[in-house]
Amino acid sequence: RSFAQSLLGYLGFIFWGTAVAQAFGGVLVILMFKNYRYLFQESYLSLPGWLALATALILLPTGLLAVSISVKCSRNKQGTLMYLLLLLLCLEMSSAALARSYCIRTASQLESAMGYLVHQHNWTCSQDPGSSPVDVMQRKLQCCGVHNYTDWLKAPPSSWYHPACVPESCCKEKHSHCGGDLGHVEQLSEEGCLKKLEDQLCFAMMYMFWCCTLLCILELLAGVSNGILMRHQPFHDFSIL
Repeated sequence: RSFAQSLLGYLGFIFWGTAVAQAFGGVLVILMFKNYRYLFQESYLSLPGWLALATALILLPTGLLAVSISVKCSRNKQGTLMYLLLLLLCLEMSSAALARSYCIRTASQLESAMGYLVHQHNWTCSQDPGSSPVDVMQRKLQCCGVHNYTDWLKAPPSSWYHPACVPESCCKEKHSHCGGDLGHVEQLSEEGCLKKLEDQLCFAMMYMFWCCTLLCILELLAGVSNGILMRHQPFHDFSIL
């Protein structure tokens, strides 16, 4: 009983720390889909992020109850803690399942969405920096094309004109005078945008997945500890409940 009481107190403090980690993961996922909303048509893809924020808010009173019960047991607090742990378990299992499935699903959709944007992008060999979604993405990720700069050669502005350059947004930041000239390939970003965005997306989703998995284990431990304490103080008058 004393071990369960001590463990519950420690878990209460851990819940406060994991609330911050969950909030960080939720904001990361929400901002990811907000910044690249032109690539993801479905608005519900940010759902794991909102579930993580809801989990973080519920973890705060859950941690407070766990610490309070470890100091002084109360039947009302123990019952409330059990309900909160059950609610958190449902939220985190849902969030983990969604994050895992979205990581696989969205990665397969990115290539076609990026290819369409590259094909539809109007550009010329000029010093115009451009402000289209493709240009913004290439500057932010420091990438060029879907797989590499040769993707721009497959999608020229017109069928008869084959430019000797790529959009200026493909240039590396350190080359301020780069105009996207193919004669100076070393001034262009080597990596394509697909791999970089896939890596960012999977990092955010897998971060959410493992955070939720770890929290599920901690909450099961808290539930078992609370159950041991409740067993030593049974609800004689309400045993039917």
